Amino acid sequence: MRIPVLTPLLSRKPRVAVIRLTGAIGGAGRGGGLNDAALAPLIERAFRRGKPVAVALAINSPGGSPVQSSLIGARIRRVADETGVPVHAFVEDMAASGGYWLACAADRIWADESSVLGSIGVISAGFGFHELIERWGIERRVHTAGRSKSTMDPFRPENPEDVARLNNILLPIHEAFKDHVRSRRGDRLDADRDLFTGEFWAGREAVRLGLADGIGHLVPKMKELYGEKLRFDALGLRRPLLRRIGLSADALFDAAEERAAFQRFGTRA
Repeated sequence: MRIPVLTPLLSRKPRVAVIRLTGAIGGAGRGGGLNDAALAPLIERAFRRGKPVAVALAINSPGGSPVQSSLIGARIRRVADETGVPVHAFVEDMAASGGYWLACAADRIWADESSVLGSIGVISAGFGFHELIERWGIERRVHTAGRSKSTMDPFRPENPEDVARLNNILLPIHEAFKDHVRSRRGDRLDADRDLFTGEFWAGREAVRLGLADGIGHLVPKMKELYGEKLRFDALGLRRPLLRRIGLSADALFDAAEERAAFQRFGTRA
């Protein structure tokens, strides 16, 4: 009796899982951005389903929450180490601030010539309205239990003690960011240049400085590295219908915040 050969199983194309990381990180708590809880099942599926030869991160993010950036990046590294699957990050328009934190979770970072990378820093921004309300004869009344409860009140003059307190938060976060980049990029970083000032660079210069490994796009680069007969499985967050079509107040707020974050890096052809 002739035993049939199961060629379809033997000839299955090697798989690359693509995790799309698009938008601001954290989403101001309204669910519109990238966050660890939402991405956790996608990350697990990408690394563990179908024995991928590699995982590709398609990144287009201006950053956001440092905590969510750390959680997502740590999860990617943890599962990558458990499965032994290599990770490649492909920067689209930008991987800035927290977006670059995510890119550093990869073993190799690739960018377009016009991609923006870097902005390794931490920012806290707000407004001061105390002169405006004085001009209109408005009196601000605040009562707290705990003298620091009204820190950085935008309707009062800036207090040096509040600024010092804020710096005590920003500086350790910045140090953690720098430690993460150094641990992932190591001696690939340009040792003669301070890369941690919050400055950002276009693709080719980012490669020269060691922030990225080369210029390359996702599909051709992965085929170059892993062979022409690859199957690409794309994974990304699904947004509710009302958010997708813009019929949600949260969606409008998120879109405005996200657009402002992207426009801070100001590139347009």
